[in-house]
Amino acid sequence: MTNATMKTPAAPGANRWLQLLMGIVCMAMIANLQYGWTLFVNPIADKYHWSKAAIQVAFTIFVLTETWLVPIEGWAVDKFGPRPVVLFGGLLCALGWVMNSFADSLMMLYIAAAISGIGAGAVYGTCVGSALKWFPDRRGLAAGLTAAGFGAGSAATIIPISKMIESSGYEATFLYFGLGQGIIVILLALMMVRPPAHSTATSKAKVQQGKAEFSPTQLIRKPVFWVMYLIFVLVAAGGLMATAQMGPIAKDFAIDGVKFNVMGMVLPALTFALAIDRVLNGLTRPFFGWVSDQIGREKTMFIAFALEAVGILALYYYGRDPIMFVILTGIVFFAWGEIYSLFPATSADTFGTKYAAGNAGLLYTAKGTASIFVPISSVIMAATGSWESVFFIGCGMNALAAILAWFVLKPMRAKFMAEAVTPAEQGAVEIATAARMAN
Repeated sequence: MTNATMKTPAAPGANRWLQLLMGIVCMAMIANLQYGWTLFVNPIADKYHWSKAAIQVAFTIFVLTETWLVPIEGWAVDKFGPRPVVLFGGLLCALGWVMNSFADSLMMLYIAAAISGIGAGAVYGTCVGSALKWFPDRRGLAAGLTAAGFGAGSAATIIPISKMIESSGYEATFLYFGLGQGIIVILLALMMVRPPAHSTATSKAKVQQGKAEFSPTQLIRKPVFWVMYLIFVLVAAGGLMATAQMGPIAKDFAIDGVKFNVMGMVLPALTFALAIDRVLNGLTRPFFGWVSDQIGREKTMFIAFALEAVGILALYYYGRDPIMFVILTGIVFFAWGEIYSLFPATSADTFGTKYAAGNAGLLYTAKGTASIFVPISSVIMAATGSWESVFFIGCGMNALAAILAWFVLKPMRAKFMAEAVTPAEQGAVEIATAARMAN
């Protein structure tokens, strides 16, 4: 089979908003693989008596495989188009959760996490990369709306999942939700097409955008990329610890047994908080993405990261009150989720559109690096008997990220975009110059 037959054809007449909507729905279908995980930790531990730290290794494996393979999946999207990559991802997402439903050993749990992580990464990297290419004039908003599907996608299902775990067990929940989510992704993948090579959208960006095009192998040699990577790791680590450890934290704060009456439904405080968190974690992505389109990427980063630092610290001091727990976890999620719109948009602005999917995927591996802190946070808590150190570390990471974004990344990136030349063009210029000098 030739590359020509494998490629999803370019579709100049395709509606970019429809393509964006399909990407959002696909993202919503894979959201529970990460954001619903915390609901399964305690039931698994109760059944098999495995330590929570050992169970959370599966979460880390999921995030590592979801993120660190995205550059390869992004390369496939740039080369073959979105359709085959999302089809592949949907199949693996379904298989991973089906395996979770039968997992009776930690090893099987870990293998299932790796499979579902690869699938989720394929879907995530494709949808975000396509959004960046379809919307060069609204990168922050488009990436934010796409990422919102992943952030808020589990909001509508967090309550049904919680209730199904209680009524039918976590095994049946893994099985039926895994199959349903995977099938929807596969069906939508069949209708996806690649953006035209040259988008007809007229760029009216209010933020600085570079003219040069860099491939993933080229941008890793640029210091500005590694500064962005470091900031991404710092912010993602705090958010991932909150995402994965919310159940155990609520239990230790004596919040998990408290009930809320929400429009006639009596919900545990943790379930209520998670539902709100998912909505806010989704809304923050297009919101801050849009804000960054208006006032600039780094200024938006500084505001959001500083808010996250304050929110994490406040959650530790005031989170033992059920109402404050719900409010403050909402703030933490709202101030964290925007990284998944800000960084892809910043990457495309800085390194160009041609390799946007692969470049954004390479930067997205920072989330995988940050996931290492999840089991470490469990170890720290077990060693100290308190979440204090974990919260203080998370607060400090976000404060440092805010400072780096404004005082280091902003001037460095502005200078880079002003001076950067596409490497191939740079080579041609050097050859031409050498030829003139020889003459």
